[in-house]
Amino acid sequence: MAPTLNGEVDIVIPTIRSLNFLEDWRPFFEPYHLIIIQDGDPTKEIKVPEGFDYELYNRNDINRILGPKANCISFKDGACRCFGFLVSKKKFIYTIDDDCFVAKDPSGKEIDALAKHLENLTKPSTPYYFNTLYDPYREGADFVRGYPFSLRAGVPTAVSHGLWLNIPDYDAPTQLVKPLDRNTRYVDAVLTIPKGTLYPMCAMNLAFNRELIGAAMYFGIMGDGQPLGRYDDMWAGWCTKVVCDHLGYGVKTGLPYLWHSKASNPFVNLKKEYNGLFWQEEMIPFFQSVILPKKCTNAQECYLELAKQAKEKLGPVDPYFNNLADAMVTWIEAWEEFNAPAKVKNGTA
Repeated sequence: MAPTLNGEVDIVIPTIRSLNFLEDWRPFFEPYHLIIIQDGDPTKEIKVPEGFDYELYNRNDINRILGPKANCISFKDGACRCFGFLVSKKKFIYTIDDDCFVAKDPSGKEIDALAKHLENLTKPSTPYYFNTLYDPYREGADFVRGYPFSLRAGVPTAVSHGLWLNIPDYDAPTQLVKPLDRNTRYVDAVLTIPKGTLYPMCAMNLAFNRELIGAAMYFGIMGDGQPLGRYDDMWAGWCTKVVCDHLGYGVKTGLPYLWHSKASNPFVNLKKEYNGLFWQEEMIPFFQSVILPKKCTNAQECYLELAKQAKEKLGPVDPYFNNLADAMVTWIEAWEEFNAPAKVKNGTA
């Protein structure tokens, strides 16, 4: 397993309620620093169990810290979590929802989801050629016959996308048709998503290398006052995958699993998703066809180019996308303020 790396990891949790669920995660999370983003009413008291090292930000804090740029952080939507990505100074981020608990593998052993994410992130990915034994860097696996030796070093892994037992991550129409569906399948596999292939990223159980891809891990403007919700992680997933493909980074999906305990209301979800169910038929082809110029050599430059192209190609679909593209630019401005390189004086940083 990966080393603890507790000095290099922040756990980001968006919430509207007290975080009693952390008791379930105490053996695994207590060594780490938590960044809690309180959504909704900033006057509500959020209780955090004793023993955890954390900082908590509410909407008043976000407005105070970001000033006029605060409008790029969503309100009354899980997309607010990206404020935690912004203020973190750690190399790795793990973000989890407050209705997710520790799962058990088929042997009955509790799964340390964060440790598995760190293992995924600290081992290479193989986006250019698919290995039929899946992750060749796992114990007991290797590259199969016919795998090019020139590609066996792999590439740095930027994103580790975990899965969920019990309540699956369905859209509202599927929830309505299959309300009793539960995911009981534990697939013991980690796959690198091939270059050029998009995927639906869910933020319930997600880790990433902030230094490599953090600037592109923006969840957009969703929720209160916006015509779209529940596409925040989808948008971030499509953006980061395109950026990773361009920069030569890898994205993994599969292990680890956690236990998703609560199904959200499908009728409420349908209101949030309604426009997105139509717009995704425009958004996905846009990301499938987007080409980033060679001059874009880091996540910030790639993301600004994506914002420009999104406004050009998706703006005609609905004015919302013009506002989203503007928010993407604002996000990068805020990112660069929070992550400015150290000033050099007399040759010393």
